[in-house]
Amino acid sequence: MVWALIGASTIAGQYMIPAIRALGSDATWVVSGSASHGASFAETQGVARSTTDLSEALADPAVSAVYISSTNEKHHAQALAAIAAGKHVLCEKPLAMTLEEAREMIVAARDAGVHFATNHHLRCAGSHRAIRQMIVDGKIGDVVSVKVSHAVSLPEHLRGWRLDNPVAGGGVVLDMTVHDTDTVRFHLGEDPVSVVAETAATGMGAGVEDSAMAVMSMPSGVQVFSHVSFHHPFGKTAVEIHGTKGAIHARGVIAQVPAGEITLVTEAGEQEIQFARHDLYEQVLKEFNAAVSGAAHSGATGEDGLKSLAVALAVREAAATGERQYLNYGDHS
Repeated sequence: MVWALIGASTIAGQYMIPAIRALGSDATWVVSGSASHGASFAETQGVARSTTDLSEALADPAVSAVYISSTNEKHHAQALAAIAAGKHVLCEKPLAMTLEEAREMIVAARDAGVHFATNHHLRCAGSHRAIRQMIVDGKIGDVVSVKVSHAVSLPEHLRGWRLDNPVAGGGVVLDMTVHDTDTVRFHLGEDPVSVVAETAATGMGAGVEDSAMAVMSMPSGVQVFSHVSFHHPFGKTAVEIHGTKGAIHARGVIAQVPAGEITLVTEAGEQEIQFARHDLYEQVLKEFNAAVSGAAHSGATGEDGLKSLAVALAVREAAATGERQYLNYGDHS
């Protein structure tokens, strides 16, 4: 697989390029809105070519796939251009700014016969797959509630548009609630039907929320609480899943590296759970590559990305209106 990187981003340089190369592939283009930033990124990362012209990279017949990690408002147009050029697409979350845009991307990829996926990396972590398997195996009985704590401090080098540019898709909900939503959907195997929420702007940035609390109701009756924030310098991530026969306590598992600890608590006592500690992004790409070759995609599909976006947008609307929002994921068949 030969990749073009659309977006000279931190995540592309720190995680995706090493993962691409670990699997014996390479990234030969980087596309950036800034010629100087793109050239510097390409030199630092050992990428052969940089350009500000997306069509130049997409015209290269050697490129078979693109990874999109530009700012959120650019995903839709860039993905459609890549799909039209016959490239497979792995897109960062959120897929787009609206559900209509996300649906258009999914349908375009399907009609073009290319694979389209979302980089919700957490469901590819050994920790979250171990949690999912315990639920499937009935280790905690019927799930009653889930609590996701994802309130931390946004690193200085990732600030900027995430804190002060709503047009670019800034704000903690589109950045982090989407991850919580996809992870919970993966664990429970069902989609939220409604949400209530509140958001806050503590003064870190301007024009966007930097903290949010949401309660999601699932079809089974499970209640899910999600707390996300850019403004908790002493925060630690955690997932708690409570059931009728036990509970799963996972600490530090919302991460970009294979980290954390998992404890299963039942009447028999506490048990530390071991899990695979593979590179999350290598796993994302292994499963993407397998899907391109015709296998079922066990990572996050475009549909998964659409559903996490739908919930995030509903959380924002619930917070803005003070009213419960009911999810309608729409038809993109």
